[in-house]
Amino acid sequence: MSDKASKKQQNTDDGLKELGFLDHLEELRWRIIKSLAAIMVIAIAAFAVSDIFIDLLLIPANNLQDKMMIQVLKVQGMFMLKIKVAGVMGLVGAIPVIAYQVWAFVAPGLYEKEKKWGKWLVLGVTIFFLCGAAFAYFVLVPFALKFLINIGTMEVKKHISISYYTQFVLRMLVAAGIVFQMPVLSFLMTKMGLINPRILRKFWRYAVIVSLVIAAFITPPDPISMMMMGIPLLFLYEFSILVSRLAGGSASADRSNNNLDMTDES
Repeated sequence: MSDKASKKQQNTDDGLKELGFLDHLEELRWRIIKSLAAIMVIAIAAFAVSDIFIDLLLIPANNLQDKMMIQVLKVQGMFMLKIKVAGVMGLVGAIPVIAYQVWAFVAPGLYEKEKKWGKWLVLGVTIFFLCGAAFAYFVLVPFALKFLINIGTMEVKKHISISYYTQFVLRMLVAAGIVFQMPVLSFLMTKMGLINPRILRKFWRYAVIVSLVIAAFITPPDPISMMMMGIPLLFLYEFSILVSRLAGGSASADRSNNNLDMTDES
């Protein structure tokens, strides 16, 4: 083959590679657009019933023995609060859609047997997020409020801005939901061959420290809340080891089946 022909062939190959890369970018763009559209649609629907969500967020404060006064400090305060709550509800409600779009983007590069994980991963991400948010709502938030509000003397009135209060609660709900994704992440990383149960068990001491650091970041700055979040993180780490063990076994079986299929095809 002449130099001119070789150069032409190289340019053609480069063009195909560039086209493939651009196709991936285009698909990624549409996946992001679909995810954002889902968030926006759910957020708009949530705005219409945002008062219900706000009332739910206020329940932990209303259940305190030492009542605190929740008040609006700005004229536009309630309107901005409704937008904020609707936005968070839109993000939470769109989690299954976002998880599916992420999965649909990476699925073409997987084996056929690996593609069957998709529906379970989407379901797992949704369930674990809701479990984390529920734990924060029913356990973490009431304990944190009770501890923090009781600090001080009776002469100091507890008048709290509703904007700061809802931000406080929503932050812990979302943070706990994200932290509870640890088993799902363990499953994925095991399937990708990045970790295994032996590695997780070996570094459990570091996991304790990291769990406490994460708990300190996502909870209010008090030891009670930090421990209340740190303890479930340790249980999640142990559960992630079990998930990794199960995922590792199924991954080995899938690889063996794939090798057999390739041998048969040869």
